[in-house]
Amino acid sequence: MVLRNFFLFLSKNKTLNKSAKKWGLKLGAKHVIPGETIESAIDAVRKLNEKGLVCTVDHLGEFVFNREEAIESTDYCVRTIEAIAESGVNCNLSLKLTQLGLDIDRNLCRDNMRKILATAAKYNIFVRIDMEDYSHLDATLDLLAELRREYTNVGTVIQAYLYRAEQDVNNLKGVSLRLVKGAYKESPEVAIQDKAKIDENYMAIIKQHLLNGSYTAVATHDHNIIENVKRFALENNIPKTQFEFQMLYGFRTELQLAIAKEGYTMRIYVPFGNDWYGYFMRRLAERPQNVAFAARGLLR
Repeated sequence: MVLRNFFLFLSKNKTLNKSAKKWGLKLGAKHVIPGETIESAIDAVRKLNEKGLVCTVDHLGEFVFNREEAIESTDYCVRTIEAIAESGVNCNLSLKLTQLGLDIDRNLCRDNMRKILATAAKYNIFVRIDMEDYSHLDATLDLLAELRREYTNVGTVIQAYLYRAEQDVNNLKGVSLRLVKGAYKESPEVAIQDKAKIDENYMAIIKQHLLNGSYTAVATHDHNIIENVKRFALENNIPKTQFEFQMLYGFRTELQLAIAKEGYTMRIYVPFGNDWYGYFMRRLAERPQNVAFAARGLLR
């Protein structure tokens, strides 16, 4: 827990984030982030597709301070969608609303999302709104509800460590959700702190969404959770077309391929861009094994 809190603290350090952009993909990050450009991301996706894996790409970005930066991020998302369509790869788009101006002007963020979703709908591409910390939860869900009155090609993420996760999943019946354990440092007032209880709640909301008949993306590297989901789906006659597994680029690659070979949809989250620092620190915080992984990458 101490190590996790340390890396989560580092993830929010704006000075280190700024410096990291100058370093490039050092400290092992290049092994979990394929590159800084759209072209590098598409190339990585193409190689994963050839192995039977589908993908979602995310242009990393944090600490957006003004309208110009938000509009620039929006345009980059649009260009990414167009690059996906032009290349013909099997890939969705993931994004964060704070990149698009959520903390600056809600209406600006909404209009930016409309532009992205309209482009994505033209190419039949799905867009996933990544969930951020608890302070952005209500604003994210409110905006999602508004956008879904116009577009069906959009979903979001629910984090199992939040006490309200079950109610949020219930409210989002019929919406494609990525279900995760949670990657931010949250107060005990709003989030479960015990790992075993988080795992228990995670399985509970996965089962809940599946039984609701809703498309469910199970995003985890936990092989025990994965096996439990497979067994639950089989016992309840839930088709493989109603759910998928998701993992991060560069992690547990052998398990990714094994799951795909079993006939399940295995989607790889492929981040790219030079604003990689916050994402990388949160990955180090999630599992102690990730620190060793990064150290090996740095030595190589």
